[in-house]
Amino acid sequence: MNDNMDSDEVQQTDGSTLEESTSSPNQRMTRYQILTLTSIASVNFSSMICYSILGPFFPKEAVKKGASQTVIGLIFGCYALCNLMGSLVLGKYIVQIGAKFMLISGLFVSSVCTILFGLLDKVPDGATFIILCFIIRSVDAVGFSAAMTSSFAVSTKVFPNSIATVLGSLEIFTGLGLILGPPIGGWLYQSFGYEVPFMALGCFLFLMVPFNMYILPSFDADPSKDSFFRLFTRLKIVLICFSIFTLSSGLGFLDAALSIYAIDTFNLSPGYVGLLLLGLSLPYCLASPLLGIVSDRFPSTRPWFMVLGGLFTATGFWFLGPVPILQIKSQLWLVVFMLGIIGFSLSMTAIPTFPEILDCAYENGFEEGLSTLGLVSGLFGAVWSFGLFFLVYIFSVKEHDKKGLFQSRRKDLLMKLPIF
Repeated sequence: MNDNMDSDEVQQTDGSTLEESTSSPNQRMTRYQILTLTSIASVNFSSMICYSILGPFFPKEAVKKGASQTVIGLIFGCYALCNLMGSLVLGKYIVQIGAKFMLISGLFVSSVCTILFGLLDKVPDGATFIILCFIIRSVDAVGFSAAMTSSFAVSTKVFPNSIATVLGSLEIFTGLGLILGPPIGGWLYQSFGYEVPFMALGCFLFLMVPFNMYILPSFDADPSKDSFFRLFTRLKIVLICFSIFTLSSGLGFLDAALSIYAIDTFNLSPGYVGLLLLGLSLPYCLASPLLGIVSDRFPSTRPWFMVLGGLFTATGFWFLGPVPILQIKSQLWLVVFMLGIIGFSLSMTAIPTFPEILDCAYENGFEEGLSTLGLVSGLFGAVWSFGLFFLVYIFSVKEHDKKGLFQSRRKDLLMKLPIF
C-alpha cells in the first residue's frame, strides 16, 4: 500500500509518511486522504454497531443465568471504566505501539470478544457466567478504546486543517452504528436466538481487520515527553473536559431513561419509542458535518458554539419533562421537538471540543505530531467514558426514586448506555 502512494506525498518532520496536508481546507481531497477517511468511517460504524447490540436482549438473558439487576449494571459499568483507563494508557503510548497496529489490533480484539460474548449462554449459570461477562466485557472495552483513540489521532493527523469537518462527518457513521445496532441485534435475537447476533456482527467486525490492514497506511513518529497532567494544568482544557463529561452523561441518560418515560407517559409501543429516539439522533448526525465546516472556517465561533450548545441543551432538558416549576403538561409533540433541540445543541457542544483542546495544547508548547494527537484523543475518550461510568454508578446505587420510575424497569435502564 505505502509503495503505491501518490507522488505528492512528503516526509513529515515527525517521521511519518504523509501527503502534504497544509493546503486550504477547500482543496480537493487526495487519494490518500479518501482511503484514510474510508478506513476510519468503517471503524466507527462497525465498532459502534457491535457495541450497541447488547441493549435489547442481553439483560433478559443475564437474569436467566442468575445475574441480579445490580450485577448487570456493573457489567455495563466495567466497560466504561476499562474504556476510560485504556484510553489514557493507549493515548499516552500510541507512538510506541503504532497508530495503525493499535487500530487494527483493537478491531481484532473487539471482534473476538463480540463472538465470545455470543457463547456465554453455553457456560454454567451463576458465578461462572458473571465472571466471564466481566472479563470479556473488560477486554472488549480495551480493544474498543484502542480502535477509537487511534481513529481520532489518525483523522486529525491526515486532516490537520479540517479537523472539525472530518470529525463531524465521521459522527454520521458513529450515529448510524448506534442507531442500527439495537434493531439489528433485536431482530437477529428474535429470529435466531442469543448466539447469532454476536456471531454475525462479530464476524462483520472481523472483516474490517484485513480491510483496514490494506487501505490504512502506517504512521511513524517520535515519542514525546508531554503528559496528561500537563494538559490538565490548563484551565481551558479542564472546562472543555467538563463539557465533554456533561455531554456523554446527558446522552447516556436520555438513552437509558427516555424509553421508560415515553412508555409510562404516552403508552407508546417499543417500536414507536425507537422512532422517538431518532428525534434525538438524526439532528445530531445531520448537524455535525455542517457545524464542523463552520467551526473549521471560522475558528472563533467554537467557544460560542459550546456555550450556546450548553444553554440550548439545558433548555431542552427543562422542557423535555417538563420540570414541575414550569407547570406545563407533558405532551408528545413537545418531547419530540425538545429532542430535536437537544440533538442539535449537543452537536454544537461536541464538535468544537476536540480541535479546541488540540489548539490549546499547541499554544502551550506541545509538539505538533502523533504523540500529542494521541494524548488529546486519549483524554477525550477517557472523559467521555467517565461520563458514562458516572451515569452507570448513579443507576446502580439508586434503588428507586420518588415516583418509582427506575424501580420496576431497572434492568432496562442499565442495559442502555451507548456513546453517541
